[in-house]
Amino acid sequence: MPGLDIITLGCRLNAFESEVIRREAAAAGLEDAVIVNTCAVTAEAERQARQAIRRARRERPHARLIVTGCAAQIAPERYAEMTEVDQVLGNLAKLKAENYRARGSRIAVDDIMAVRETAAHLVEGFEGRARAFVEVQQGCDHRCTFCVIPFGRGNNRSVPVGEVVAQTRTLVERGYREIVLTGVDISGYGVDLPGKPGLGQLARRLLKMVPELSRLRLSSLDPAEFDDDLWRLLAEDPRLMPHLHLSIQAGDDLILKRMKRRHSRAQALEVAGRARTLRPDIVLGADLIAGFPTEDTAMFERSLAFVEEAGLDLLHVFPFSPRERTPAARMPQVPKPLIRERAMRLRVAGKARLARTLDRFVGGTVAALVEKSGFGRSQHYLPVMLPPGTADGEVRTVRIAAATATALVAEGAR
Repeated sequence: MPGLDIITLGCRLNAFESEVIRREAAAAGLEDAVIVNTCAVTAEAERQARQAIRRARRERPHARLIVTGCAAQIAPERYAEMTEVDQVLGNLAKLKAENYRARGSRIAVDDIMAVRETAAHLVEGFEGRARAFVEVQQGCDHRCTFCVIPFGRGNNRSVPVGEVVAQTRTLVERGYREIVLTGVDISGYGVDLPGKPGLGQLARRLLKMVPELSRLRLSSLDPAEFDDDLWRLLAEDPRLMPHLHLSIQAGDDLILKRMKRRHSRAQALEVAGRARTLRPDIVLGADLIAGFPTEDTAMFERSLAFVEEAGLDLLHVFPFSPRERTPAARMPQVPKPLIRERAMRLRVAGKARLARTLDRFVGGTVAALVEKSGFGRSQHYLPVMLPPGTADGEVRTVRIAAATATALVAEGAR
């Protein structure tokens, strides 16, 4: 009998949930099936989802094809109408074995906005991955005008500290050296829990209670929600990696206001500056949207200048795409060719910053987590070309002999 294939698109939370799906589907006895775990953050993400579904059907013509994830949660009928699809499961349904046994209903999608708690799922490993992900929260209470994800994930709800610790300990015992805390809005962690523990307190307690954990990394952070515990931990514990990824989105105050973001340009610059003061070797990543509705030339130039002013080293640039049911879709749109041009200019600026950052590490040493033979990532999340023969998941200290435009090159690397 052909096996079970899971195609994971999108974020680290989806990567975590795909392992839960693998376990639940196996418990249900599901075989000869393909499950596509979709993303809906942009129109491009949905295009890729449809492409993956059609390709999966061509490659596995007789398999049961199940579509799930945020795109399926938000618009289940759209995917159920695809002739390639046998079943559509929402973001809650995909985590329950009984939904992989049932063949009655073609669409099983719950009201995500009615959910008030997030059940912890104990995952023992991540197939084909050197680092492990731990879900700490779900959903988001904020309503940025461009974002459709709350319709796919619901409102903010946190996993209790003890369950996060138990999951982390399980993964560390199975040999994972690096753990990434993930969710939809991890900066909002704990507001719904007794005592309201923040993300910084969670990370501090996690490192204390799992001393065997070598490396802790955080997924995307909102500049408006840094707490004192998190700043203290960044300054004092080297096991918290010197790399932060910030959800900036724009470098112009009026655009930030129209996005309904909660930080200003000055506040984002302050966060970047404080992080560099506390950890001088830190590498900063950021999300930026090019061509948000109403963005004029001067507004864009301020976002472009922000890349250098904030010292952003690893950029994720998203050309704006209107999402159904969001206020931004009803605002005056920037022409698509201009959006593409602005996205390209931001990426060029990001590549220039990255090249200078990589050059900074030449002649020094880094501790690289090996992702596959000949490749890993430093504690700063910078790509590193490694000597062959290293085992996946190993942390290897190497001297950096050179840098390309996109990666560090360790001594002995080919």
